[in-house]
Amino acid sequence: MGRYWKITDDHGATQEVSGEGVIGEQPTILPNERYEYTSQAPLPTPGGIMLGQYMMHTKEGKQFAVDIPAFSLDSPYQNNIIH
Repeated sequence: MGRYWKITDDHGATQEVSGEGVIGEQPTILPNERYEYTSQAPLPTPGGIMLGQYMMHTKEGKQFAVDIPAFSLDSPYQNNIIH
């Protein structure tokens, strides 16, 4: 139903993003199914780290959060991997 992201660039500056759905959608994910999407995070540096949560609910209306562990954001235009 929603998402929250904390994005930290290579200089340690952070920005937080939250809102409804993902890329404008609120998909229904049935058992044994998955949902994939592609998005982007503009950064003033060649890399950074991102972590967050997805807010979901069951068909019965029970709300819960799914934590997304930190992962590296590295520019494909860098000659070496930063993180």
